Amino acid sequence: MPQPPTARKATSLARLLSGWAAGGFGFVVVLLGGWWFTVAVGVIVHLGLLEFFRMAQFKGIRPATKTTLVAVQLLLLATMAASAVPQGSWLASTLAAAVLPVSGAVICGWLLLQPVTGTIADIAASIFGLFYLGFLPSHWIKLRELADPALAPNLSGLPWPLGPGMALTLAACLMVVATDIGSYVIGRRLGKRPLSPISPGKTVEGALGGVACSMLVGAVAGLALGWRSGTVLGAGLGAVVALFALVGDLTESMMKRDAGLKDSGDAIPGHGGILDRIDSFLFIPAVVYALVSLLQPWLAQAPPP
Repeated sequence: MPQPPTARKATSLARLLSGWAAGGFGFVVVLLGGWWFTVAVGVIVHLGLLEFFRMAQFKGIRPATKTTLVAVQLLLLATMAASAVPQGSWLASTLAAAVLPVSGAVICGWLLLQPVTGTIADIAASIFGLFYLGFLPSHWIKLRELADPALAPNLSGLPWPLGPGMALTLAACLMVVATDIGSYVIGRRLGKRPLSPISPGKTVEGALGGVACSMLVGAVAGLALGWRSGTVLGAGLGAVVALFALVGDLTESMMKRDAGLKDSGDAIPGHGGILDRIDSFLFIPAVVYALVSLLQPWLAQAPPP
């Protein structure tokens, strides 16, 4: 019979202060957008990738650390460059799309040239690092740089950078935060059934509470942005965000458990490592970007008479 989750300790002052500082920093760089936002994302994923490779090395894996670190930064810079040029520039878009497959080939080539030939695990860890902390986070830049007024009709009159990209990025971040807070509060008060042995502190009740809170934030965001059927679409987007945030959280927990580590690092007082804080945010931008792109024709339609 499964045991109830262990009680959580009270939140420390260091955890609160560092959490507020991280939130404030994120808010500012999202508002700034452009290259400021790109540099901030680049620094965060660089530190996160170092922690990821540290976990891999605990398992005896020898990833192409330096090559992948450089490839990730090139991917982020190429994504921003492609977003900064006019929409009709096929050259910038093609070059940005080519970075990922070329980087994968270069990583494999580097492993081939080592004195001790790389293994399947070495290749897998390197390519997954490029995907996990390169390709996925690059969609934060794509999301932030969206400028189509149809994606946020209520903000169509505002100048850049206070436009659709900023609003969608902030809305996605707030839905992730709402998921984390809802899961924590509901799970602590009502949680009884463990969600997964990978993370004993998480409960089914907490996960449902996180989904509900994210749906509420999403519904408010849909109305604020002026979407057609904004409440329904926003709540649906909130549910999807909550589920993928949970997957991101549990994925990082699974990796830590396999490496025998409690935290991915100690970069943030009271929170652990960078990966411990951004794990819920990694899968989100690609999902939100894809969904709003698919919904764009619907959002642009006028409501029926």
